[in-house]
Amino acid sequence: MLTADQITQLFRVLDEELRKKGVVGEVGICGGAVMCLVFKARPATKDVDAVFAPTQDIRNAAKAVAARFGIPEDWLNDAAKAFFHVDPPQEDVLELPNLRVWAPTARYMLAMKCVSARFDSHDLEDTKFLIDYLQIRTSSEVLDVIQSYYPRHLIPAKTQFLIEEILPRED
Repeated sequence: MLTADQITQLFRVLDEELRKKGVVGEVGICGGAVMCLVFKARPATKDVDAVFAPTQDIRNAAKAVAARFGIPEDWLNDAAKAFFHVDPPQEDVLELPNLRVWAPTARYMLAMKCVSARFDSHDLEDTKFLIDYLQIRTSSEVLDVIQSYYPRHLIPAKTQFLIEEILPRED
């Protein structure tokens, strides 16, 4: 598990690796890393889900970081890129000489968490946290947030079940 402090340290070393190669990169974090690093909603996450560019340079630098710290090579991975439907509104997390790290806004994170709706993960707790953080009171408000980023046909039925588990339906 990676804490917010460890993630920050890994990004600082990733920045060093990119500097050695003369590369400037950008990483957009999502998932558990945002919940730990930005919102302090939980103490740790198993990895850092992200989108990044230049992809191969960052992937190679991340492998070097993994070897240096003895952590899995996929500590930084882009497996969640499928959940980025549009370019999200962004908030800067770290601005380093060769690496910019950003996170989606809380509203976009809520939409992503609801669309992924993995019941075997932290999605339920994260979604509850984001609903409280955004002071949302009704399921229709949550759906409005989701639909502001995802077209209706991309919102799975399980999303509705997740929302109804957290907030009652309005009559």
